[in-house]
Amino acid sequence: MSRPTASIASMPLGDLPLSRGSLDRAAHRRAEPDLVPKLLADPATRVVVIVAESMEVLPDGALAVRPPAPDDRHRLAFFLGEEVTTEAADPDSGTERTTYLAVVGDPTESGHDDWQTLRNAGADLSDRDAGIFTTAQALANWHAAHQFCPRCGAPTEPEQAGWIRRCTRDKSEHYPRTDPAVIMAVVDDDDRLLLGRNAQWPEGRFSVLAGFVEPGESFEAAVAREVEEEVGIQITDVTYLGNQPWPFPSSDMVGFRARATTTSLHPDTVEMAEARWFTRDEYRNALTTKEIRTPSGISIAQRLIEHWLGQRIAEIADVSW
Repeated sequence: MSRPTASIASMPLGDLPLSRGSLDRAAHRRAEPDLVPKLLADPATRVVVIVAESMEVLPDGALAVRPPAPDDRHRLAFFLGEEVTTEAADPDSGTERTTYLAVVGDPTESGHDDWQTLRNAGADLSDRDAGIFTTAQALANWHAAHQFCPRCGAPTEPEQAGWIRRCTRDKSEHYPRTDPAVIMAVVDDDDRLLLGRNAQWPEGRFSVLAGFVEPGESFEAAVAREVEEEVGIQITDVTYLGNQPWPFPSSDMVGFRARATTTSLHPDTVEMAEARWFTRDEYRNALTTKEIRTPSGISIAQRLIEHWLGQRIAEIADVSW
């Protein structure tokens, strides 16, 4: 396959699996008094259940959605938003909306084959369901990790339909965290792609480089620092390509392409087991022979590789993590 032109190489990524949410978050409703109890009392409300980062996926590939149940009143619940279900013929009559809540369920509810993680199911979900699962998992993870006030250590309680937690002692408000991370396809002047294997990964598992953004640092500066720290390469021409939420547990992965100005690899032996340059033919051959495995289908890492490769990895081999 021919080498992508410069204009194609800089085009934004499309079809990112976890960036497809279609619900209207209706954030203005979160401050409504007793919004969650009211919605749980309304049989028209739709509820999804999340248990230990898993949700029930029906045989048709859709998330299991149900009306409120009596036990939901005693569970942690949060407002996800609204779906426009019917556009009225008369503009003056308004629009019908369906309201969605997520509840954190009991571990005994899951454990069956129809309960799947976002990593397993995310790429095959509809736009609506991908957004629901991603948001619910991010919020559930945040609530689980922020049950105590970071200022004074007192317990916190959910408010504003599950979108803040308030300290029961000093009344301070605490909001959901999103930790930005950069992930980058680094290419050299011969258009080879740089891939690395983390020290914690098994043999054959390779991906593009990534790392967290530090305080006081721009995304572009984080790209340059992480590449230099992990493999000793200098880069330039950092170009934004796209981003998607990554609730494992609470990140947003911001994707870039960068050009290497040096090519001699010096991997950080603490973080990186190995790093390699690949031509497209070398990469296709390594996939076909199962010498390497590629990131999962929901990751922006796979999209970055495919963006450079010029085709879907699934067209070559089934070797995802």
